[in-house]
Amino acid sequence: MDYEESFFARKYYAPTDVVSGYQVRPGFYLRNGASVVEGGINFTVHSYGATACSLCLFHRMEDEPFAVIPFPESYRIGNTYSMVVFGLNPMEFEYAYQFDGEYNPRKGLLFNKNNYILDPYARAVTGQSKWGEKITRKDHFYKARVVDDDYDWGDYMQPSREPKDMIIYEMHVRGFTMHESSGVEHKGTFEGIREKIPYLVELGVNAIELMPIFEFDEMEDVRDYEGSKLYNYWGYNPVCFFAPNTSYASAMEFNREGNELRNLVRELHRNGIEVILDVVFNHTAEGNEMGPSFCFKGIDNNIYYMLTPDGQYYNFSGCGNVMNCNHPIVQQFILDCLRYWVISYRIDGFRFDLASIMGRNEDGSPMSKPPILQSLAFDPILGKVKLIAEAWDAGGLYQVGSFPAWNRWSEWNGRFRDDLRCFLKGDYGMARAAIDRILGSADLYSPENRGENATVNFLNCHDGFTLYDMYAYNGKHNEKNGWNNTDGDNNNNSWNCGEEGESMNPEVLALRNRMRKNAFAVLMCSRGSAMFLSGDEFCNTQFGNNNAYCQDNEISWIDWNRKEQYAEMFEFCKFMIQLRKEHPILRGRSGPSGCGFPEVSIHNERAWNGECNADTHTIGIMFAGRNVSNTEDDIIFIGINTFWEYRDIELPKLPLGRKWRVIMNTEFEHTCDADYDKLTHKKSENVLTLCPRSVMIAQVDKY
Repeated sequence: MDYEESFFARKYYAPTDVVSGYQVRPGFYLRNGASVVEGGINFTVHSYGATACSLCLFHRMEDEPFAVIPFPESYRIGNTYSMVVFGLNPMEFEYAYQFDGEYNPRKGLLFNKNNYILDPYARAVTGQSKWGEKITRKDHFYKARVVDDDYDWGDYMQPSREPKDMIIYEMHVRGFTMHESSGVEHKGTFEGIREKIPYLVELGVNAIELMPIFEFDEMEDVRDYEGSKLYNYWGYNPVCFFAPNTSYASAMEFNREGNELRNLVRELHRNGIEVILDVVFNHTAEGNEMGPSFCFKGIDNNIYYMLTPDGQYYNFSGCGNVMNCNHPIVQQFILDCLRYWVISYRIDGFRFDLASIMGRNEDGSPMSKPPILQSLAFDPILGKVKLIAEAWDAGGLYQVGSFPAWNRWSEWNGRFRDDLRCFLKGDYGMARAAIDRILGSADLYSPENRGENATVNFLNCHDGFTLYDMYAYNGKHNEKNGWNNTDGDNNNNSWNCGEEGESMNPEVLALRNRMRKNAFAVLMCSRGSAMFLSGDEFCNTQFGNNNAYCQDNEISWIDWNRKEQYAEMFEFCKFMIQLRKEHPILRGRSGPSGCGFPEVSIHNERAWNGECNADTHTIGIMFAGRNVSNTEDDIIFIGINTFWEYRDIELPKLPLGRKWRVIMNTEFEHTCDADYDKLTHKKSENVLTLCPRSVMIAQVDKY
């Protein structure tokens, strides 16, 4: 045997033992989860508190294992069990674990050697593959499948843009295409979204934010109410963090969901659209003391969850338990998980649900420099990934403007939503706050330390009213959720424009239409990332429900018939998105203007008068900088009148050879060829009249 032959002979990974009739050998200890190796499957799992661990193998779709293979004690290094089992075909089996150890709930120990435990690193999960079919097993367990990641990305280019340049479109995978009017073949799936990519391109968004797609249990607390079945529809109850939700696949085929998601990401990227995942590391579907034990509870309950001194679950999530994110083992798990999604699925960013929980210590107290948040900020694999925090939790911790950031984290700017909603509907004393939000919330995010990428501005998201409902309802109408309208936020800062709900009054309808356009226009003209809710561009409604978490029906599904019904709003939103793209000064600094105007100036009814008081309802904001090619000045003036009467607004006088041209005015119906400059009433070259509750945009042109 020559050197080359002997080298490759030594590389062959041969079995060393036989356990339960299977040839095995010690595995790859740094490879968490199950992975294909030469001749077999490598299984690696770790538990700090377990005294023994067994691998359970199942035939597909069967509930009793055909083999139970204990890990030999010699295969355990530290707290890690690793074993290669030879002769297994990944397509023919599913697996789970059994852990032995102490059962003492007061100490937070819940080991039960008879429970089947899901691999927390499982890349695919079975047990709830078809939407709306409840697990019938009394012991409520899941099994994992082995995934060989051999996806061919082809000629691949991943888009990358600064957060401030992002126009984010938040959507629910199922709700986006489930309605009959969606016109897609594969409704409610990853494939359904892929079929809608031409629509996303037409609209002009450059990022989508998918509500949770990790394997979750929509059947958790399923119930019947007044003839309707209510699910845990949104998906904020994760079962497995590494596995795409199987019920979002277009067909029940082995491991289909992963490749369908990759196909979706690849096609979105080819069209310049980034993909952000809404991730839930604050709690799991195992719930509290009364919940099932199918994963972390059976591995290391007192490590993965925050527990009180007597072994009870803290509940800063409002969902029964709280993940112990700053424990070193949980930190490693979260980092491994996000790295996997970036490497295997080419995900561009993550929005962290109730992210303030991730900043809590093991006793629940807030930390000034949470290790997990810092690790995510500086992780090399995640170096180009967007990190977006929902900077509050259900335990009362509110950190908008103070979330630990290391100049890497952005935040859902809840202050933007609240302040602009109040100002736009005419509340007194809100002008100064509205200006701050439009200008990038420098009072919250220091330009020197946080730059222009810290704020994600939004007025509507999945949680709350749609844009249409925000101007159709004064109060929430959540009766169909079955809680006597006690659920959902009572502080919506909405306005029904004179009539609650649907109206036939033309004056009410005209006002509502103008208010919706005002809101979207201001959002697109605000510095920072812009995000809006799918369907808002054509007035989708949830019929006044501001907490549709359980509604898997037409309350939550986007009704695509409204795209034709509200065609004017759709065209207006397209126009405003394109306007934002064409004018970098709306998104952030673009270099000093040649004419000498300041980068940003604040005005009221008189030019250069930035004074605001409790009665101020009319404001002007002028952005001055350079165009995309740095060849000309780019100057934009936004005039906003939230008063219920006509108001004049004075624009700054321009240098010789320059003139103001109105390019948008919500007073008038939007059409592709609308000449807003001619339509807008002008008292002089620089003084314009704004109708009640309207927004106007003007730009500087050459004569």
